[in-house]
Amino acid sequence: MGRAFVYVILGGGVAAGYAALEFSNRGVSHGELCIISEESVAPYERPALSKGYLLPEAPARLPAFHTCVGANEERLTPKWYKEHGIELVLGTRVISADVRRRTLLTAAGETISYKILIVATGARALKLEEFGVNGSDAENVCYLRDLTDANRLVDVMRSSSGGNAVVIGGGYIGMECAASLVINKINVTMVFPEAQCMPRLFTPKIASFYEDYYKSKGVEFVKGTALSSFDMDADGKVVAVNLRDGKRLLVDMVVVGIGIRPNTSLFEGQLTLEKGGIKVNEKMQSSNSSVYAVGDVAAFPVKLFGETRRLEHVDSARKCARHAVAAIMEPEKSGEFDYVPFFYSRIFALSWQFYGDNVGEVVHFGDFSGNTFGAYWVNKGHLVGSFLEGGTKEEYAAIAMVTSLKPAIEDLAELESRGLSYAMAVSRKPPPPSQITNVGDSGPSLVLEKPVYPWHATAGVILAGSIAAFAYWYGRRRRRW
Repeated sequence: MGRAFVYVILGGGVAAGYAALEFSNRGVSHGELCIISEESVAPYERPALSKGYLLPEAPARLPAFHTCVGANEERLTPKWYKEHGIELVLGTRVISADVRRRTLLTAAGETISYKILIVATGARALKLEEFGVNGSDAENVCYLRDLTDANRLVDVMRSSSGGNAVVIGGGYIGMECAASLVINKINVTMVFPEAQCMPRLFTPKIASFYEDYYKSKGVEFVKGTALSSFDMDADGKVVAVNLRDGKRLLVDMVVVGIGIRPNTSLFEGQLTLEKGGIKVNEKMQSSNSSVYAVGDVAAFPVKLFGETRRLEHVDSARKCARHAVAAIMEPEKSGEFDYVPFFYSRIFALSWQFYGDNVGEVVHFGDFSGNTFGAYWVNKGHLVGSFLEGGTKEEYAAIAMVTSLKPAIEDLAELESRGLSYAMAVSRKPPPPSQITNVGDSGPSLVLEKPVYPWHATAGVILAGSIAAFAYWYGRRRRRW
């Protein structure tokens, strides 16, 4: 028993939806493409799960946030897939893959063959048990990775209103879930072993701003320690959290956000892996020419930095999925994947965007006691990263542009003094790609040389600006999700 397709997308997350739309736009024939997903619903915009889905009033619900509304494009409902001849194989787990024979075997015993496979398996949430702590199966311990997790979290929040929650982890999921818990009138304590929140991205100064803001909303922080064990009642419900430093916190619910691990197990020993993911080239093609990988599971070359990276963010998933399909359908016309790493978040009344890389020396700017501030990262004499909180559409576009250009920076003090106005000056008068140009009235101390990659001064700049404009729009709109 089996089925055969020309193209198979394995995984039903964000990347799958955007790949499907790109296939349709490029004229895939009816019956040629299928999506295999363990989830029982068509691909949707996962960012909604930690934001609008958790709101106590007018929460987001499907079908409102099926892909590809996150990019202000068509909403791909199950009806859309049917009308476009794309088969959705939902609620289906693949237990083995044979890339040499180009076959997938499902848990139900069906064999699905393909000519081209796009691996979009994403990542799974790390469980407490992987760190020696039991209790993930308790009814009031929640994770957040998919729709099932989100529904469980909503149910537990409703039963815990006015109670106490402990959030384990100070990263993306921890910060966004903590904000949602507060909005649902639940007292929140965040626990993480690091010295600050968002340690992979934020500087100590930036982290301090957000922690102070959260504290103003009633959130408490317990830093520099980790979960040791749970105390359970007779019904198996967690009633207290025990920490390694000896503290004991009474709780009504627990949210765990301690990281993710890419789902690569089906392809270990068959495809080349790197940095925890499936290594691909500039066309998102793996070490096997019939297999592509996109999204969280893909480790791809980031031209801006000249190295392979695996990025865990929805923007990367959307764009690399589309690029992979373009490379498959029209290989002679598709170029290399030109991507500027981009991250963003919206919590409470705050909204920030980050572009590039957070390596090298940090230059902070703006008013950290107010609403607008940011930072630049300068590495080996070039600006390689930019962060901005509270920016306008134009300002976000400016930091996107300046990061994509990688200008040479000779005077950090001058850059700090100019702050956001430096990026604004560059964006209003970008230099010709073949010239060395002084920016605005900065004088000789700040020199914008020919970009390391000249294409950044043309198509790359336009792309960066469009990313920033979309994120500004999306950040405003997704409150309704």
